[in-house]
Amino acid sequence: MELILHIVVSAALLFIVGKMVDGIDVEGPGAAIFGAIILGLANFFVRPVLLLLTLPITVLTLGLFIWVVNALILLLVARLVPGFRVRGFGPALLGSLLLAILNWGVGVIF
Repeated sequence: MELILHIVVSAALLFIVGKMVDGIDVEGPGAAIFGAIILGLANFFVRPVLLLLTLPITVLTLGLFIWVVNALILLLVARLVPGFRVRGFGPALLGSLLLAILNWGVGVIF
């Protein structure tokens, strides 16, 4: 039950980010839910590999390069999910930052 709630909350946040960031489009609840599922899987499987490969750059930038990795993950998800589009790296970077802030806010509330 907790997994389903997490997916629904992530989908809602993804939908909100799509409304707030020009260049990110989420066509409907189906795309948001599928996007949240694929984003969770990408964060679980792909993100650790990217973080390991970019560790030297991440250390040199004092961790700021992690935002770039998050933006790349968001771009990857946009390529895999029909109805979810990210038009460029700038919107992906802003969207990943906003998504992280919103996730943090939800975590604080719950």
